[in-house]
Amino acid sequence: MVEIPGYTLLGRVNTPADLRRLPLSELPHLAVEMRRYLIETLGRIGGHFAANLGTVELTLALHYAFETPRDRLVWDVGHQAYPHKMITGRRARLETIRRLNGLMPFCHRGESEYDTFGVGHSSTSISAAAGMAAAARIKGEKRRAVAIIGDGGMTGGMAFEALNHAGHIGLDMLVVYNDNDMSISENVGALRNHSARLVNKLGLAAPHGNRLTTDDDEHNEAHLENPGALFETLGFSYHGPIDGHDLDALLAAFERLKDARGPQLLHVLTVKGKGFDPAEADPIKYHGVTQFDPVTGAFPAKKPGGKPAYTQVFGDWLCEAAARDPKVVGITPAMREG
Repeated sequence: MVEIPGYTLLGRVNTPADLRRLPLSELPHLAVEMRRYLIETLGRIGGHFAANLGTVELTLALHYAFETPRDRLVWDVGHQAYPHKMITGRRARLETIRRLNGLMPFCHRGESEYDTFGVGHSSTSISAAAGMAAAARIKGEKRRAVAIIGDGGMTGGMAFEALNHAGHIGLDMLVVYNDNDMSISENVGALRNHSARLVNKLGLAAPHGNRLTTDDDEHNEAHLENPGALFETLGFSYHGPIDGHDLDALLAAFERLKDARGPQLLHVLTVKGKGFDPAEADPIKYHGVTQFDPVTGAFPAKKPGGKPAYTQVFGDWLCEAAARDPKVVGITPAMREG
């Protein structure tokens, strides 16, 4: 146990085994401490921020319910995996993240046995978890593979290829669909609009309500009678949506699904930037941060006369080209601000 001034629980949790020794009643307090530690640490050093605030309870519930590292957690992207790093022996080194010889910004197999797959950018987790589930089947091992993928990552072609494959051969695996209505920019597309209609119909509190769709025709309304139809068509049993910040609901769902046979998908609704008002109000601005004030969220004033970034030069050029030629079209995936 390593005492951390101001944190009564966090210093007691250096591994998931430590976490699983805590009574359930202490997990909400631990979530508060983890979020505060993230805010204070990243306020000093910068890093991926808002997405990690949104996965604190989800991380705790996964490691509490599953016997990691024997059960395999595969985090998509890695923007959401700082809480995972914190409770798998790397909290004390979080200040080194993205620095020379420091922690990797994403999951990396060479860094920890709890990082089961090397990730960078998105849509690979379901394929990786499917491979792990297939290996467990071949070897006759009783262990679970769990992919945690965001609603942005779920729109990638590789994710659907993996769903198609895993559903076809009936693998014993779980996909946690972490739906916060954001990529780096606001999420868009038919799958996003389906979630927004579903959230609205069920009267749930979720970010999707900020941008309700207007295409409420009978065709779309009919789809809401079976909200998991897409995933069920691909061979998955659909569960949810549930509140991804409700530890009791998450733990009950994982307890029910961790030994379920066949491909399972749990739809959880989370808030990017959860627990830090400036990040909840502007998750795009706080996706990746430099140093900031951990109380107000304010960033230091930019120094005048600095050189423009490459993305700024390219963005300016693109705008100038579009002003000259109406045929110019700019296409960007997930991150128009950059």
